[in-house]
This record gives sequence, structure tokens and C-alpha cells, in this order.
Amino acid sequence: MSIIKIILFNRSFTKISSVMRMQLRNLSQENFTSGVTKLKTPINIYYNHYTNLDLPKNKVFATYVWIDGTGINLRSKDRIINEIPCDLQMVPKWSFDGSSTGQAKTKDSDTILVPCSIYRDPFRKSPHVIVLCETFNGDGTPTVTNHRAHCANVLSKISDQEPCFGIEQEYTMFDTDLWPLGWPKCRGFPVTTSKLSYCGSGEHVAGREIVECHANACVYSGMDYEGCNAEVMKASWEYQVGTTMGIKAADDLWIGRYLLVRIAENFGTIISYHPKPMGKDQPGIGCHHNFSIKKMREEGGIAEIERVCKILCDNHNTYIKAYGLGDGEENKKRLTGKHETAPFDKCRWAVADRGASIRIQKSVKAKGKGFLEDRRPAGDCDPYRVCALLAETCL
Repeated sequence: MSIIKIILFNRSFTKISSVMRMQLRNLSQENFTSGVTKLKTPINIYYNHYTNLDLPKNKVFATYVWIDGTGINLRSKDRIINEIPCDLQMVPKWSFDGSSTGQAKTKDSDTILVPCSIYRDPFRKSPHVIVLCETFNGDGTPTVTNHRAHCANVLSKISDQEPCFGIEQEYTMFDTDLWPLGWPKCRGFPVTTSKLSYCGSGEHVAGREIVECHANACVYSGMDYEGCNAEVMKASWEYQVGTTMGIKAADDLWIGRYLLVRIAENFGTIISYHPKPMGKDQPGIGCHHNFSIKKMREEGGIAEIERVCKILCDNHNTYIKAYGLGDGEENKKRLTGKHETAPFDKCRWAVADRGASIRIQKSVKAKGKGFLEDRRPAGDCDPYRVCALLAETCL
């Protein structure tokens, strides 16, 4: 073969190879980056094909979501319904095997899902829906981890007082090696001060791509999603729901947790709500609850706010057990009096003090009306339990 033919052949081969590489890159996203972790995650062309099929108009996916026996993990399963549900009456009750979710015994495992709230599905998109459910035993009583039933009952008793809640959910993102995103591998700790991570950018945060996906999914779903920010410990973030009247803020918080965990699946990332995931020298993970009733929001409402603060502190020992999993024992690791927390064995309320158990904003004090912020609940608390306790102070 002549030298000219060899050169022409090599040029043609290079051009073909270049086209093939371009096509491959079009068919697969070679890397997702989360912190310092790169995951080979090909986008499967067959998966895309099937998930983008045109479905019959009378076939709607309803993803039933519920809290399992752990009190923090969420389960789900799909059901096809024949029309777009406009209200809860159009979504049927369903059953599941409670013995496989820690909610029933094998000999009597039929457990009932009762729909309580509907959201648009950001994964399959409209007209498909996500249905938040309460869980009931076969005899009609709420399961042990169904705290929504009690919360709804309490809130109904003070509905004339227009109770409003805003909830701030903190969480931590972990890589598959169970070490926080963006932290040095080989179990290393960040070398920069953690205070640069709060509302930070660049090297001081990790996992922003997950946060961005979550924010859009929450807004699309119909949650009263109010915002998000990077938290004090690198790889920890926060999202906020509310302020919303009644039980919706707690419903939204649970759906926000579900969406977050589902999105993290796509990035090979683990979401943790543990109140103290990285030891005593690192900041903790909380779930602050903001609360008000109509009387607090009216002129002179500061007196009602202070009255409720006193009740919350007088019943501190009782309340703190309901402010996290396992009777709040893990939350004690977070409530140390350091890292902007109050000690778990004491309770005090104060203006503008983030080291207080219950905080009143300066602006609230200046206006003489507004709301209070209970800073004691752990990241893994059940917002239904916390909201019920806050509401009970007004009965």
C-alpha cells in the first residue's frame, strides 16, 4: 500500500472513530459528579425508550407512599387508576404486606393504605401522581408509626385559631462508601472551617446538583416549597416548606423526603437525617419548626407567643422524647449546647439567640407579633408528632 493511501486510510479511520465517539457521548452521560466522587452512570437508551412511550389517556400511574415501621424510611408501590384524580375520593384505598415493612405480624399482615394527599409526579410527570398515605391495621386502628391521624385530630380542634407551620429540614449527603460527599477519602475530614459551608459555594459545598434537582421536583409536585441552602457542615443542606395552614406543611415535608431519596438514587448518593452523623466535633442535623396561631399574628401577639414558649419549656422533658427517633436518645448527641444548640436537659427561650431551645426573631419582638421557632426537633423527627405537640399548647 502506498504512503498516500495509508495517510488517506488513517484520516478516514480517525474521522469514523471521531463520529463513533460523538455518537457514544450522545447516547450516554459518562460521568455524574457528586463532590469528589465520579460515578459511571450510562443513560440506557432502552430505558429512555420505554419511559417515553405514549400511554393511553385513561391510564394514570399513582405511586402510593407511606412511612414504614422505622418511623423514618418511606416505602412506595404503584397502581394504575383509570382517570386523573381531582380529589382523594378518586384514589382507592389499598393494602400491603405490613409484615415486610415492620408494621404487622406475619399471621395478620394485611395493612391498609388510606390516601391523604395528592401530588404531581416529577419522575413520570403529569398526569401521573404521588399519593401520600396513612397506614392502618386490619382492625382500622392507626399503625404505631401513623402519627398523622393524631396530628389531624389535634389540628381540627384548633382550626378556628388558624394554626400555621413552617418547617426547615436539614440532611446530610453520603457517598456509597458511607463518607460525606466532598470530604477527603480514606475517612479524612474537611481542612477548611465548616462555617464557610453555610450558604457557601465552590469548594465549601458538595452535592449541589442533587439539591437543584430536588428543588425543581418539589415545586413541580405542588409542595409549598419555600427554598433551600447549604448548611454549616460540608455535604449537609436544608430545604424549607410552608408557612402553611394546618397539616399540609408536615405532609409536604414527608413528600420532600421521598423526592430527595428518589433523586439521590440517580446519583448513587445516600441521604441521612441522623441528628449527629459525624461525631461531637461536627455540627448536627435538625428540623426546626416555626409555629403560630391567629392570635400570635395579630397586634399584641407577642404575649401569646411568650405564653406558648413557657408551656413548651415547662413540658420539655416530655416533648424532647417525641422530637426524634428512639424517644429522642440520638437527638441528645446533637443537643449539647454547642454548634448553635441548647443542652438537651435544659430549656430556655430567647430573642435572636440560636443557642436557645426556642427562638423568637428580632423582627417578631420589634413588631410585637409573629411566630416562634422550636429548634429542638432532630433531623429524623416525625413532623406530625412535633406539630401536634405545638398545637396542643393552644387547646
